[in-house]
Amino acid sequence: MSIQRHDTQARMSRAVIHNGVAYLCGQVPGPESRDGDITEQTQSMLARVDALLEEIGSDREHMLAATLYLTNADDAAAMNAVWDAWVPEGHAPTRTCVCAPLPAKELLVEVTVTAIVKS
Repeated sequence: MSIQRHDTQARMSRAVIHNGVAYLCGQVPGPESRDGDITEQTQSMLARVDALLEEIGSDREHMLAATLYLTNADDAAAMNAVWDAWVPEGHAPTRTCVCAPLPAKELLVEVTVTAIVKS
């Protein structure tokens, strides 16, 4: 049984791969967009997901599941507009969206993703 850990630090790894399945740590908007609205923050967060998926040998078409966290339910429609444009047609993962406070007050959205590593 092999477990690959990517960018492991004291508290967490950015991604862990086991049996060809990648588990990404929570991705939040980059510092440059944290003062932005939900649309800008969602775009930034998903760009970070893209970069991490590429780094581990996966992509959007290989996502299995996503859990999205919003600090405000009123932001769901705007977040969904960005999400829907980002997910490749016919490749939508299972998805859960919950409202919860995030550790930094300026953060409006976070996502965790599970994906298959391309062979």
